[in-house]
Amino acid sequence: MTEAVIALGANLGEPKKALEQALKRISKIEQTILLKVSSFYRTAPVDSSGPDYVNAVVTVETELEPEALLRALFVIENEAHRVRPEGVHNAPRTLDLDLLLYGDVVQQTPFLTLPHPRMHERAFVLVPLLEIEPDCRIPGKGPAGDFLESVKDQAISRLP
Repeated sequence: MTEAVIALGANLGEPKKALEQALKRISKIEQTILLKVSSFYRTAPVDSSGPDYVNAVVTVETELEPEALLRALFVIENEAHRVRPEGVHNAPRTLDLDLLLYGDVVQQTPFLTLPHPRMHERAFVLVPLLEIEPDCRIPGKGPAGDFLESVKDQAISRLP
Protein backbone atom coordinates (compact mmCIF):
# COMPACT_ATOMS: atom_id res chain seq x y z
CA MET A 1 0.00 0.00 0.00
CA THR A 2 1.21 3.49 -0.86
CA GLU A 3 0.06 6.69 0.81
CA ALA A 4 -1.20 9.31 -1.62
CA VAL A 5 -2.43 12.87 -1.16
CA ILE A 6 -5.40 14.26 -3.10
CA ALA A 7 -6.61 17.88 -3.28
CA LEU A 8 -10.31 18.63 -3.67
CA GLY A 9 -11.78 21.90 -4.88
CA ALA A 10 -14.97 23.35 -6.35
CA ASN A 11 -16.42 26.80 -6.99
CA LEU A 12 -19.54 26.19 -9.11
CA GLY A 13 -22.93 24.88 -8.04
CA GLU A 14 -22.82 23.76 -4.41
CA PRO A 15 -19.09 23.44 -3.71
CA LYS A 16 -19.31 22.16 -0.14
CA LYS A 17 -21.83 19.49 -1.15
CA ALA A 18 -19.65 18.54 -4.14
CA LEU A 19 -16.67 17.97 -1.84
CA GLU A 20 -18.77 15.94 0.61
CA GLN A 21 -19.99 13.71 -2.23
CA ALA A 22 -16.47 13.39 -3.62
CA LEU A 23 -15.23 12.21 -0.20
CA LYS A 24 -17.85 9.45 -0.21
CA ARG A 25 -16.80 8.40 -3.72
CA ILE A 26 -13.07 8.50 -2.89
CA SER A 27 -13.74 6.21 0.08
CA LYS A 28 -15.23 3.68 -2.38
CA ILE A 29 -12.32 3.58 -4.86
CA GLU A 30 -11.19 -0.02 -5.17
CA GLN A 31 -8.03 -1.03 -3.32
CA THR A 32 -8.00 2.36 -1.60
CA ILE A 33 -8.61 3.39 2.01
CA LEU A 34 -9.45 6.97 2.99
CA LEU A 35 -7.17 7.87 5.91
CA LYS A 36 -7.43 11.56 6.76
CA VAL A 37 -9.61 14.48 5.69
CA SER A 38 -8.70 18.13 6.31
CA SER A 39 -11.15 20.82 7.24
CA PHE A 40 -12.88 22.61 4.38
CA TYR A 41 -11.43 26.01 3.46
CA ARG A 42 -12.78 28.97 1.51
CA THR A 43 -10.20 30.38 -0.89
CA ALA A 44 -10.04 33.04 -3.54
CA PRO A 45 -9.33 31.79 -7.07
CA VAL A 46 -5.62 31.58 -7.98
CA ASP A 47 -4.82 31.82 -11.70
CA SER A 48 -8.55 31.38 -12.26
CA SER A 49 -11.82 33.28 -12.09
CA GLY A 50 -15.32 32.95 -10.72
CA PRO A 51 -16.58 32.68 -7.16
CA ASP A 52 -14.48 31.59 -4.19
CA TYR A 53 -13.54 27.93 -3.96
CA VAL A 54 -14.09 25.38 -1.24
CA ASN A 55 -10.95 23.25 -0.86
CA ALA A 56 -9.74 20.31 1.20
CA VAL A 57 -6.98 17.70 1.15
CA VAL A 58 -7.19 13.98 1.92
CA THR A 59 -4.72 11.18 2.38
CA VAL A 60 -5.41 7.66 1.19
CA GLU A 61 -3.62 4.34 1.18
CA THR A 62 -3.88 2.59 -2.15
CA GLU A 63 -2.70 -0.45 -4.04
CA LEU A 64 -3.52 1.28 -7.33
CA GLU A 65 -0.70 2.62 -9.46
CA PRO A 66 -0.62 6.46 -9.71
CA GLU A 67 -2.19 6.59 -13.18
CA ALA A 68 -5.00 4.21 -12.17
CA LEU A 69 -5.73 6.32 -9.09
CA LEU A 70 -5.83 9.48 -11.22
CA ARG A 71 -8.22 7.79 -13.68
CA ALA A 72 -10.50 6.89 -10.75
CA LEU A 73 -10.44 10.54 -9.67
CA PHE A 74 -11.38 11.61 -13.21
CA VAL A 75 -14.41 9.30 -13.06
CA ILE A 76 -15.53 11.07 -9.87
CA GLU A 77 -15.02 14.47 -11.51
CA ASN A 78 -17.06 13.38 -14.51
CA GLU A 79 -19.88 12.17 -12.26
CA ALA A 80 -19.90 15.70 -10.78
CA HIS A 81 -20.29 17.10 -14.32
CA ARG A 82 -16.77 18.51 -14.47
CA VAL A 83 -16.26 20.36 -17.74
CA ARG A 84 -12.80 21.01 -19.18
CA PRO A 85 -13.31 23.74 -21.81
CA GLU A 86 -10.84 23.41 -24.67
CA GLY A 87 -8.10 26.03 -24.51
CA VAL A 88 -9.16 27.31 -21.07
CA HIS A 89 -6.71 26.69 -18.23
CA ASN A 90 -8.02 26.64 -14.63
CA ALA A 91 -11.65 27.35 -15.56
CA PRO A 92 -14.21 27.50 -12.73
CA ARG A 93 -15.37 23.98 -11.91
CA THR A 94 -17.99 21.85 -10.19
CA LEU A 95 -15.24 19.57 -8.87
CA ASP A 96 -11.48 19.35 -9.21
CA LEU A 97 -9.50 16.40 -7.85
CA ASP A 98 -5.72 16.56 -8.12
CA LEU A 99 -3.28 13.81 -7.22
CA LEU A 100 -0.63 15.78 -5.34
CA LEU A 101 1.67 13.11 -3.96
CA TYR A 102 2.04 9.36 -4.39
CA GLY A 103 4.51 8.18 -1.79
CA ASP A 104 7.93 9.52 -2.73
CA VAL A 105 7.34 9.06 -6.46
CA VAL A 106 8.77 11.70 -8.76
CA GLN A 107 7.62 11.33 -12.37
CA GLN A 108 6.64 13.37 -15.37
CA THR A 109 4.56 11.82 -18.13
CA PRO A 110 2.08 13.36 -20.56
CA PHE A 111 -0.69 12.06 -18.24
CA LEU A 112 0.66 12.76 -14.75
CA THR A 113 3.35 14.80 -13.01
CA LEU A 114 4.30 13.90 -9.43
CA PRO A 115 4.59 15.67 -7.15
CA HIS A 116 1.96 18.09 -8.47
CA PRO A 117 4.09 20.82 -10.06
CA ARG A 118 2.41 23.83 -8.37
CA MET A 119 1.33 22.39 -5.02
CA HIS A 120 4.03 24.31 -3.15
CA GLU A 121 2.72 27.60 -4.65
CA ARG A 122 -0.88 27.22 -3.42
CA ALA A 123 -2.17 28.10 0.04
CA PHE A 124 -5.33 26.13 -0.76
CA VAL A 125 -3.13 23.01 -0.93
CA LEU A 126 -0.50 23.72 1.72
CA VAL A 127 -2.76 24.86 4.58
CA PRO A 128 -5.13 21.85 4.53
CA LEU A 129 -2.23 19.48 3.76
CA LEU A 130 -0.24 20.66 6.77
CA GLU A 131 -3.36 20.41 8.94
CA ILE A 132 -3.48 16.64 8.42
CA GLU A 133 0.20 15.95 7.63
CA PRO A 134 2.25 18.54 9.56
CA ASP A 135 5.56 16.84 8.71
CA CYS A 136 4.80 16.38 5.01
CA ARG A 137 7.75 16.56 2.66
CA ILE A 138 7.40 17.28 -1.05
CA PRO A 139 9.81 15.01 -2.95
CA GLY A 140 12.49 17.07 -4.62
CA LYS A 141 11.43 20.26 -2.79
CA GLY A 142 11.61 19.62 0.97
CA PRO A 143 9.25 20.24 3.90
CA ALA A 144 5.84 21.53 2.75
CA GLY A 145 5.79 23.94 5.69
CA ASP A 146 8.79 25.77 4.24
CA PHE A 147 6.54 27.19 1.49
CA LEU A 148 3.85 28.76 3.70
CA GLU A 149 5.61 32.12 3.83
CA SER A 150 5.59 32.42 0.05
CA VAL A 151 1.77 31.96 -0.11
CA LYS A 152 0.79 34.14 2.84
CA ASP A 153 -0.84 36.71 0.51
CA GLN A 154 -3.34 34.11 -0.81
CA ALA A 155 -6.67 34.46 1.01
CA ILE A 156 -7.78 31.31 2.85
CA SER A 157 -10.13 30.72 5.79
CA ARG A 158 -11.33 27.56 7.48
CA LEU A 159 -15.05 26.92 7.14
CA PRO A 160 -17.06 26.11 10.27
